[in-house]
Amino acid sequence: MANPFDPRTVLLAKHAQHVVLIHFPIALFLTGFLFDVAAGWKRNASLQMAAFYNVSLGGVAAIPTVLSGLLAWRWELEGRHLHGILLMHLGFAIAATVLMVLSGWLHWTGRKRPGTEARSLRLAVEFAATMLVMATAHLGGFLSGVNSTF
Repeated sequence: MANPFDPRTVLLAKHAQHVVLIHFPIALFLTGFLFDVAAGWKRNASLQMAAFYNVSLGGVAAIPTVLSGLLAWRWELEGRHLHGILLMHLGFAIAATVLMVLSGWLHWTGRKRPGTEARSLRLAVEFAATMLVMATAHLGGFLSGVNSTF
């Protein structure tokens, strides 16, 4: 039996990194989206800055998370063809990551060139990304056994 406190067991597990990493982009992005909504409602520059950093860091953190999921697929399933829930999970994850990065880019361009900010477009993209993140997490719960039918 492997020692649960051995660093090699933690760092070299074939799938553990994805399960651990996924929480950071989800938390950062969803918090950033809520800050962005609150910033528009309250007209508060501090909330807008918090939204910028959270959304941007969430988009950046999603990239290694998707890569860790791809590595887990290659290691655990030995690169077999994906189907069913796992294929939907991968598709939703890639689409969500693209929208998260796009949201961060929209924040960044809005801050870099004042007056060119497209707030309604940014919120629409953030909302779509939030829906995809929630669907991806739901499917991931089924894959991990958290959302089992029993």
